[in-house]
Amino acid sequence: MDKINLKATKREVTGKQVNALRRQGKLPAIIYGRHISPLPILLDFHDASRILPGITSSQLITVDVDGSKHTVLVREKQRDPVRGKLIHVDFLAISMTEKLRANVLIEVEGEAPAVKNFGGVVVPVLEEVEVECLPKDLPEKIIVDLSRLEKIGDAIHVKDLTLPQGVEVLTDHDEMVVLVKSPEEEKVEAVAAEGAEPEVVEKGKKEEEEF
Repeated sequence: MDKINLKATKREVTGKQVNALRRQGKLPAIIYGRHISPLPILLDFHDASRILPGITSSQLITVDVDGSKHTVLVREKQRDPVRGKLIHVDFLAISMTEKLRANVLIEVEGEAPAVKNFGGVVVPVLEEVEVECLPKDLPEKIIVDLSRLEKIGDAIHVKDLTLPQGVEVLTDHDEMVVLVKSPEEEKVEAVAAEGAEPEVVEKGKKEEEEF
């Protein structure tokens, strides 16, 4: 996998005062973990906004904080609810010699014969799985080959996934990853979903004070 590097500086300012730093083109962040005290940092907003949106939760990143390098995973990317831009990032510091748990994205590829031959509709059910492994073995994504779906009703489950050596999947092995439905069944479910009552969404709480 490609190495991802970010430069950062230690941050002394915390709480609501970080808004002034954002106006100066900085992105507040924090590094935490088992073997490190919480470390507030500042990233360059332009660089971080270019790199971080495409980063998955299982991609290793090296954050250079004033010359001290930390291997981390992205644990949370907070965004402004109105403008959608990054406002804070949480990084988890990891040890390359200790196993970790992470969620790995599932990516489908190929063509399902059930679609070509029977007009089936491929329905993704699971977007990611939880795995445990050493950081060096952590995959950025897990590929699912749709060519195994030969007829309507065929499915691929977690137990069918091909994982790199040294990677153990923790998600229930019987969970379904992808399924082929008939066009008629998919239409019925789509109509039923459209006719469902709108869900009441609870208003989000006020932004908590940051580290």
